Amino acid sequence: MSQQSYKTLTVYQDAKQLVIKVYQLLKLFPLEERFALCDQIRRAVISIPSNIVEGMSRTSNKEKVHFLDIAYASMLEMDSQLDISKDLGFISEEQYKDIHSMVCTIGRQLNGLRQWAQPHSNTSAKPT
Repeated sequence: MSQQSYKTLTVYQDAKQLVIKVYQLLKLFPLEERFALCDQIRRAVISIPSNIVEGMSRTSNKEKVHFLDIAYASMLEMDSQLDISKDLGFISEEQYKDIHSMVCTIGRQLNGLRQWAQPHSNTSAKPT
């Protein structure tokens, strides 16, 4: 995968949209959470597209899969933190469902990209 071609991946574009949506949502949190839970959520959500790019920049498929796994784990971490935020009353059920729907879509995309990377030897085939 050439430099910058990660930007054409739907999963990268969707992960970027998730970051934007989560950052907007975090503006609604109480001030006392801005440096606690919000920071945790920010680190987790920004890790998703960052690790997609990191993985797709690797030549080794084993490394690609490793970074895609990290992206997936960060996504689940962020989802659980927003679930807790919902339970604490910082966000509504509807806001959480909206984000969770994006998480489910990105999760499927990451799984597909992981399956693409895993069985291939080090070829230059491009994912769809």
